Amino acid sequence: MSSASSVGNQSADRGETYVKAGTIVFGLGALATLVTFVPLFLHLTPLPSAAYWLSMLMPLGFLLALTGLLLSARAQRRRVRADA
Repeated sequence: MSSASSVGNQSADRGETYVKAGTIVFGLGALATLVTFVPLFLHLTPLPSAAYWLSMLMPLGFLLALTGLLLSARAQRRRVRADA
């Protein structure tokens, strides 16, 4: 196994880790968004501001997953170039 291939596999693994973490963070943000908007629709007492800040996990998770996809794509491109 060549050194370039080993580095490419590590980058792909790192990209997959980012995608998995981003999926979890996005899911938590989506759940927080749902929980914060339900009281507004049911005319209940709104939650404290901290609950709304948890909704910001959704775009953060999206950014993490997108970063992971880009890292995986770059690693795959490097592997193709190394094999050619």
